[in-house]
Amino acid sequence: VAGDRLSGAAARGDLAELRRLLHQELVHPDSHNRFGKTALQVMMFGNTFVAEELLKQGASPNIQDEAGRAPAHDAARTGFLDTLRVLVEHGADINVPDGAGALPIHVAIREGHTEVVQYLAPDSNLQHRDAEGRTPLELARLLGAPGAGGAGD
Repeated sequence: VAGDRLSGAAARGDLAELRRLLHQELVHPDSHNRFGKTALQVMMFGNTFVAEELLKQGASPNIQDEAGRAPAHDAARTGFLDTLRVLVEHGADINVPDGAGALPIHVAIREGHTEVVQYLAPDSNLQHRDAEGRTPLELARLLGAPGAGGAGD
């Protein structure tokens, strides 16, 4: 299946194969693999070139998986700020909640990725509450994040 090959190339960070599939075989960048995921959802998150190529070819930065996670949630979880920037530059909505009601900033706070939190904060809805009723700042305080006025200060 073309979606499996495209997802495989994205997951491996194989830019040459990714380009071949997109430009020569004309595989749609949002093709699903056998697990129902797109290449952008399974890509090697540290490889901004893969993200850039998929997005330039029309991949949607906002497709959510069965758990409601968009690629921005995954970039926030893994701490790959450069990839997150590429996603946002191509229209990723950082205010879309996942299945647990968490925005990417909630995810970055939970994982302790301070640089990602600082990048997301100016444009995130800081009043948004996750499924447990916590705003990003309340979550940061609860987890004792430095500068949040919690246990870590």
